[in-house]
Amino acid sequence: MKFILRILLSALAVILLSNILPGITVDTYITAIIVAIVLSLLNFLVKPILIILTLPVTIVTFGIFLLFINGIIILLADYFITGFGVVNIWWALAFSFLLSFLQSILFSLLKSDKKK
Repeated sequence: MKFILRILLSALAVILLSNILPGITVDTYITAIIVAIVLSLLNFLVKPILIILTLPVTIVTFGIFLLFINGIIILLADYFITGFGVVNIWWALAFSFLLSFLQSILFSLLKSDKKK
């Protein structure tokens, strides 16, 4: 149940950001849910491999290269999902940064509801 709620909150964040950022497009609400699922799968499966492969660059840049890894994950999701579009890596970086920010706010609201 918690996983489904997190996916739906992520889809809500994807919809909000696609309305705010002109370089990001999402066709339907179902596409936003699919984007949230694919991003969670890519973050679970591909991101650790990319982190290990780019560890020297990440160390030299003091972890800033992890932002580019997040952008690459967004571009991979764009490649796999037909109703989701990202113009270039810079919009992917902005989307990734703002998505992480929105998810942290939404997920913290989810945690605060459980404490009551």
